[in-house]
Amino acid sequence: MDDQIKQIAERLRGLRDAMELSPADIAADCGIDRAEYERAESGEHDISVSMLQQIARHYNIALDALMFGEEPKMSSYFLTRAGKGVSVERTKAYKYQSLAAGFKDRKGDPFIVTVEPGCNPMHYNTHDGQEFNLVIEGRLLLSIGGKELVLEQGDSIYFNSKLPHGMKALDGKAVRFLAIIM
Repeated sequence: MDDQIKQIAERLRGLRDAMELSPADIAADCGIDRAEYERAESGEHDISVSMLQQIARHYNIALDALMFGEEPKMSSYFLTRAGKGVSVERTKAYKYQSLAAGFKDRKGDPFIVTVEPGCNPMHYNTHDGQEFNLVIEGRLLLSIGGKELVLEQGDSIYFNSKLPHGMKALDGKAVRFLAIIM
């Protein structure tokens, strides 16, 4: 996990250096708190996928380039076999497995997200766009804009991702869900 975060931080610094921007420039351009961006770039703190997506969208680069260091190449289709998607573990509590890492110019970013139990306190994200979540296994406590909802296996939700949202695994068991960020 730590190595993956450090690699993402290195790619963030490389992007910023290539564009000859300061951390303050990136934060202002992408609507990110400057201190939060600087923590992400240090490689010593968790980096939210929503922050990476904001940066990728603003500078018109592939989210995969920041997360995985690879540019997507496919334009007709991209097949991800069961359990084979490129993954990044942001913290011990969250793991993201990309389901479309090789498809370029996609309109949404689908992931299988695994949330481990014991994630306290709940970490909140906000990002432009919308999000769809479908619980595959386990039970999920999802907080959206201050409203707490419990999602069971097979339940789904579509929401405005500009609202602060966070998630937590329930019953002391990991939860897995499909997340599509648009």
